[in-house]
Amino acid sequence: MSILPLVPHINNIVDPSDFNGLYNWFFNLLDFLQLSEYETHVATAVLLLVTFTICMLILDYILKNIFIVLVKSFAVKSKTNFDDILVENKVFHNITHLIPIALAKILFPIFFKGFPNLTSFTISLTNILVVVAITFLFRSIIRSIRDYSKTKPKLADKPVDSYSQVATIVLYTFAFIFIFSTITGVKLGTFFASLGAASAILMLIFKDTIMGFVASIQVSTNDMVRVGDWIEMAKFGADGTVLEINLSTVKVQNFDKTITTIPTYLLISDSFKNYRGMQNSGGRRIKRSINIKMSSIRFLEKHEIENLKKIQLLAPYIEERQKEIDEYNEKTQADQSMPVNGRKMTNIGLFRAYVLRYAQQNPNIHKEFYLMVRHLQPTEHGLPLELYMFTNSTLWVFYENVMADLFDHVLASVDYFHLEIFELPSSDDVRQFISNSTAEQHK
Repeated sequence: MSILPLVPHINNIVDPSDFNGLYNWFFNLLDFLQLSEYETHVATAVLLLVTFTICMLILDYILKNIFIVLVKSFAVKSKTNFDDILVENKVFHNITHLIPIALAKILFPIFFKGFPNLTSFTISLTNILVVVAITFLFRSIIRSIRDYSKTKPKLADKPVDSYSQVATIVLYTFAFIFIFSTITGVKLGTFFASLGAASAILMLIFKDTIMGFVASIQVSTNDMVRVGDWIEMAKFGADGTVLEINLSTVKVQNFDKTITTIPTYLLISDSFKNYRGMQNSGGRRIKRSINIKMSSIRFLEKHEIENLKKIQLLAPYIEERQKEIDEYNEKTQADQSMPVNGRKMTNIGLFRAYVLRYAQQNPNIHKEFYLMVRHLQPTEHGLPLELYMFTNSTLWVFYENVMADLFDHVLASVDYFHLEIFELPSSDDVRQFISNSTAEQHK
C-alpha cells in the first residue's frame, strides 16, 4: 500500500479549516441540549479543551512508557552507571513530558481559533508548562550529576550537595522569573531592574543561603571538612562522623547514633576539632596518668635493688645506672651514711624506667612517634605519672584494648616497687579508720 495518499490528509491537519469542521462537529453534537448559541459555543470550547487535554495525557503516558522501557533496556546493557543514575532521577521521564507540551503549544491556537481570550490563556498556560517541564528536567540532570559525582573517589568527600543545591536554587529562581513574567506580562528587563532595587531585601531573606554557599566554597577550597571526617564541636554537642555537607547544614552522626546538624557557615566562624590528621597518621595518642601517693616515694636499699634486678626488662638499666651512680659518688666523695648525700636510686625512678621499657617493647605501640613516661605537677591527689605515647592503629576498639592492657599491667606492677596509688578514701576506709580509732581508745 502506497503512503502517498496519506500526504494530503497530513497536510490537512495544519489547515485551520479542518479544525473549524471539527469544531462545528462538536457544536452540532451539543445541539440536542437545546442551549442558546452562546452557551453552546462555551460548552463546545469546554468539551474541546477536555478532549484535547485527555489526548495529550494519553500521548504523554504512551510516550513515557515506550521511551522509558527502551532507555532502561539500554541502561542495563551499558557498562557505565551514569545512565542508570539518569533513569533513577527521572531525566528521560521528564524529557517525554516536553513532547506533548510542545505539541499542545502548537495546536492550542488552532483548536480555539474562535476564542481569542481562551487562546491567549492557553498559550500562556503552555508557556508556563514548558518552563516547569524544563525546570524539572534540569533539576533531574543536576541530581544525576550530584549522585554520579559521589561515586567518584576524588569527589566522594567533597560538599557536592552544596553545589547541587546552589544550582537548583538558581534554576528555581530563573523559572520563577519566567513564570512571573508570563503571568504579569512584565518584560524581563523591567523585572531585573526592579530586582536590583530590591536586592537589599533579597539579601536579608537569603542571608543563611548566601552565607552557607560562601562557607561551602571555603570549606571545600581549604579542605577543612570532608564527608567521613570525625569532627568534634562541643558547643553543639557534635562528636562523630560527618554524613553530609550541604548548603545550609552539616549533618554529623554522633557515636551514640544520634544526629547533630550544624549551620555550615559556623564551620568558618567558629572553632571545631577535626580528627582526620590523627586518622591519616596511623597512630592514636594515649595520654593518661596514674597518681602516686607521694609518701610512698623513697630511696631504695641495696637488697631491694637486687630484688628488682630479677625484672628482665629492668636489669640492664639497673646495672648501667648503678655503675653511673657509684662513679659519681666516688668522684664527689659522698658520705653514704646519710642517704641524701650523693645519688641513689628511687622506687619512683625505677618504676618510671620500667614503664617506659615495657611500652617500648609492646608491639602495639608506635615506635616512630613520641613515647615517654613523665612527671606532672604534683597535686593534692599525689604525683601524676603520665604515659604519653601512640598506638600503631587508629581503630577505636583496638586503641581502647591496647590502652587498657597497658594500664592493667602498670597498675598491677606498682606494688613491686614499694609504691602506692593515691585514691580518695571510700566508705569502707572511713569505717575501718573509725573502728581502729575506737579500738585504740579502749586500750
